[in-house]
Amino acid sequence: MKVLVVGSGGREHVICWKLAQSSRVDELYCAPGNGGIASVAKCVDIKATEIDKLVDFAKQGQFDLVFVAPEDPLALGLVDKLEAEGIRAFGPRANAAIIESSKAFSKNLMRKYNIPTAKYELFDDEQAALDYLETQKMPIVIKCDGLALGKGVIIAQDLQEAKDAVKSMMGDKKFGDAGSTVVIEECMVGPELTILAFSDGEHAVPMISSRDHKRVNDHDEGLNTGGMGAVTPGADLTDADMEAIRNRIITPTIEALKKEGRPFKGVIYFGLMLTDEGAKVVEYNCRFGDPEVQAILPLLDGDLMDIIDAVIDGNLDKIDINWRDKKSCVVVMASGGYPVSYKKGYEITGIDTCGKLVFQAGTALNSEGKIVTNGGRVLCVYDEGDTLDEAIDGAYEGVKKISFTDMHYRTDIGRTLG
Repeated sequence: MKVLVVGSGGREHVICWKLAQSSRVDELYCAPGNGGIASVAKCVDIKATEIDKLVDFAKQGQFDLVFVAPEDPLALGLVDKLEAEGIRAFGPRANAAIIESSKAFSKNLMRKYNIPTAKYELFDDEQAALDYLETQKMPIVIKCDGLALGKGVIIAQDLQEAKDAVKSMMGDKKFGDAGSTVVIEECMVGPELTILAFSDGEHAVPMISSRDHKRVNDHDEGLNTGGMGAVTPGADLTDADMEAIRNRIITPTIEALKKEGRPFKGVIYFGLMLTDEGAKVVEYNCRFGDPEVQAILPLLDGDLMDIIDAVIDGNLDKIDINWRDKKSCVVVMASGGYPVSYKKGYEITGIDTCGKLVFQAGTALNSEGKIVTNGGRVLCVYDEGDTLDEAIDGAYEGVKKISFTDMHYRTDIGRTLG
């Protein structure tokens, strides 16, 4: 098979790494890819949001499959356009990807179908939002409706911080049109948990759980990021706990999307909060979470292509999906200043000699063929073990052997699980 993966981050690196192991994949390409992906796939200089160029490339190259990994091209309808040209594609169509591209849609879906989530209100008028805040308890959560690269969420500790968040999103357009509508919701309390699931539109098969660490600094302090590290499993769930999540959240969500005429085929992300009242949905994503997938996919015991086919063909209930009995940890190494501003182009050393699996995100090859920094989240260092402590210790052993100017990483990934 000739396969094209769309995207350029650590998520796409682990997907390419896993697909490269498939006996069914003969040629593997990635658009645009990065310095690390170039070691397992041929990188093509087309951005993930250049929809028409990607469709033309896939058509002319006679690709057997296009795996659309990031949220932006999914929301822009890349899968729809590929399918219209007779090209087999993995990922939800735009009308299902809306569960991530519009928080207003997803919150209203949960309300309509009684899927547990935080109480909320929607606002497209800045003054109305500010007036509403005057009547609410703090802390409170303010979210951009649209896509904001994982950064359009503010947990405001007091009224002034909440008002500043609304003004920055709606008035100052800090996140562009993504903040034209905002969601203001109660601040739920409890440990967070990520459940990713494969879905073929009818059935959903959860993967092993994980926990992402969103805040940029230790002790969950600082700004929200796209994710600074993750561990599996994300919580010590009993069979009864997992069954409750499946029955109250996962299955109802897939059924709700189907009823709305938006069948979801691909990977659906359930960001959950484990409250005293049970698990509640914090957010949906329409794709693999990053960095959660870097902690999960290495534990998949089998050929990812078989699962991809089952999802596309609606046969997910007819295959077995197995995972190796290990715990895992990934630590993100970021550029200093992320998620606000940072410099690029610093040489990275130690990747090949650290003794760990390293998935590259914000990297590039310079004119001398050296790996250099090229983004906010630069690397994701992976390890696994029989215990979570072994996995965490191993990942940090690898981190300490890698170096680049102004590098930043959290030192407590997996150490602060509640």
